[in-house]
Amino acid sequence: MLFDIFNKEQFSIAETASLPTREEIEEKYKWDLTHIYQTDDNWEEDFNWVEINISSYKKFEGKLSQGSDILLECLKFDDSIGMKIDRLHLYASLAKDGDMKVFKYQAMDDRIRNLATKASSAASFIRPELLDIPDEVLMSMLQANDELKVYKHFFDDLLRTKAHTLKKELEELLAESSEIVQIPYNAFSMFTNADMKFPLIKDDEGNDFEISHGRYYVAMYSPDRSFRERTFKNYLSQYKNYANTFSVLFNGNLKANIFNSRTRKYNSTREAALDRYNIPISVYDELINAANINFKPLHRWAELKKKLLRIEELHPYDVYVNLFQTGAERKYTFEEAKEIVFKALKPLGEEYLTSLKKAFDNRWIDVHETQSKRSGAYSSGTTFGVHPFVLLNWNGLLNDIFTLAHEMGHNMHSFYTGNTQPYPYANYSIFLAEVASTFNESLLLDYLISNAESKIEKLDLMEKYLSNITSTFYRQVMFAEFEALVYDKVESGISLTPDLLCKLYRELYKKYWGPEIVIDEEEDFTWTRVPHFYYNFYVYQYATGFAASEVLVKKVKEEGEPAVKKYLNFLKAGSSDYPINILKSAGVDMNSPEPVIAVTQKMDELLNEIESLID
Repeated sequence: MLFDIFNKEQFSIAETASLPTREEIEEKYKWDLTHIYQTDDNWEEDFNWVEINISSYKKFEGKLSQGSDILLECLKFDDSIGMKIDRLHLYASLAKDGDMKVFKYQAMDDRIRNLATKASSAASFIRPELLDIPDEVLMSMLQANDELKVYKHFFDDLLRTKAHTLKKELEELLAESSEIVQIPYNAFSMFTNADMKFPLIKDDEGNDFEISHGRYYVAMYSPDRSFRERTFKNYLSQYKNYANTFSVLFNGNLKANIFNSRTRKYNSTREAALDRYNIPISVYDELINAANINFKPLHRWAELKKKLLRIEELHPYDVYVNLFQTGAERKYTFEEAKEIVFKALKPLGEEYLTSLKKAFDNRWIDVHETQSKRSGAYSSGTTFGVHPFVLLNWNGLLNDIFTLAHEMGHNMHSFYTGNTQPYPYANYSIFLAEVASTFNESLLLDYLISNAESKIEKLDLMEKYLSNITSTFYRQVMFAEFEALVYDKVESGISLTPDLLCKLYRELYKKYWGPEIVIDEEEDFTWTRVPHFYYNFYVYQYATGFAASEVLVKKVKEEGEPAVKKYLNFLKAGSSDYPINILKSAGVDMNSPEPVIAVTQKMDELLNEIESLID
């Protein structure tokens, strides 16, 4: 239906003069935005078309109950507006993210968001007007026109959410307020992306090292502990310095989401967030409960890591460093990484590999870190009629290869969905998205372990698997528990001061990592820098996706082609059914605890094998 701007998997950016400019990077390493629009002028043409045609919504208002023909015409018109806005947003956001100092693209991105809000407001009558039609009449209209039958799941979902859809005037008001609701996140993003400055420190070789978001993550893998500590403390101290500002933005975001959920008559913001894709709250609760009774593998890993590092205290800046590298971590070119990922994903068959090669060979990926480019990584999601794009910030580490595999999981999911589903279902929930990404990471790890040339290399790769479980499962569950805690407090009238937020985060960090961890004060302020906390109950889906992917990878390895076929059908399903049902068709029941528990059992198995190899 009408385009809904959603938060992609994304992180903040940093500007540093020591990074190359975008112009210094070869074209083959930059995405080709002419695949969306040949020129900015073409973008303006579509923008103007939407701006002019928004007024045409009025001809449908008050008439949807008059028959199936007018209803179909309205829905198809709404789709046509949505397709244009999706495409306009994709172009503007990618152009902006490539260099956030180019004000032209910042302005274009802002303009399309404003236009999307206007279109959403103009279309806001559709849902309440459809819900005013008696259910049996609406269903008979659906049966009376073959072209309307494509919208059956849309209508089923509409009727499911009937109790939370408001009258026309209130829907218009909420649509108009959507930009205001986004202000806390937009301010957070711009502040951390463009305005925050990080200090110059000495790196592990005594050279001047200007911290950036991307370089912070690289530094946490350095074998030089004093360098890790310097980077950790100097990086997070900048967030500590602005804790009051971040607290205001964070609280503003929470209250905006609470306002929306209460307006729609939900019992809680969490219920409202999960109900969008018909995810039972029991799935969220089961995830946290299962993790809380299965901390032993993570505590065991912390104890082993401390022992192998031969340190008296394990600190947060120690938890990512590699234990089993024999020297400086190997660097990979992007070309080497593509070849490795291609070989690792061979179990998915020729259809998948052909699509992957198409993405690799046709500039769907923006590779290198440059000045004022958004850091981290994301895939752009499905934009009907255009292939998806991937943003990377390549540092050449093994972790970057996993990031490539991860984002190409998203990318192929979007590509297959866009090529298979009609526009109303040519997207998918994040609940499903993280299955495809972590599935690819798991296959990559299996491939690398199978091709390890020495015991130390095998140990290194198994440690990587443990780190994946730590960061993609336990850490995300911890974030999910933190998010549930802070919303519960605000919804019950408790004010979230910086001190309280730090206390809550510290207590959770200690609970998850166990008795071996010694928490530095700087770690308490991690809540200030996590953009996903602005995404409204987003992070739990990393953990559920990771658990589901573990089950699916096992099926592909054990069953071969039949399981591959089911998995490809999963990638092509889009939002044609509810996420829980789509996963069940692929072979995973997320209403059971088994997928989550399987992850913790896998961690124990890996720890057993590591201990046997180092004895």
